[in-house]
Amino acid sequence: MSAQQIIDFDKVGLKSSQREHTGTEFKTGRRKPPQRVTVAPENKILVSREEASQMLSISQRALDYLVATKRLAARRIGGRVLIPVSDLRQYARFDHPERIAG
Repeated sequence: MSAQQIIDFDKVGLKSSQREHTGTEFKTGRRKPPQRVTVAPENKILVSREEASQMLSISQRALDYLVATKRLAARRIGGRVLIPVSDLRQYARFDHPERIAG
């Protein structure tokens, strides 16, 4: 096993020490970044195209057609297309005897 030079920065100043490398990473005392919080689609105000199509049990292409024909409202935030959950629920409450794409 080889010795590796470790430099520790602390409040006092600069210290260096010799430690053996055992094949695993050294613990540096750094914290992991916070994990991304996931929220259930039912609890969100806006959902992505993928989540919206899953909630309505239709394909993403069919959802895009509903947005293009203004049967569903959509919001553009940045480069993302987001659909309000309230509009999805309202659309799901009614019967739609006509075909989505004509």
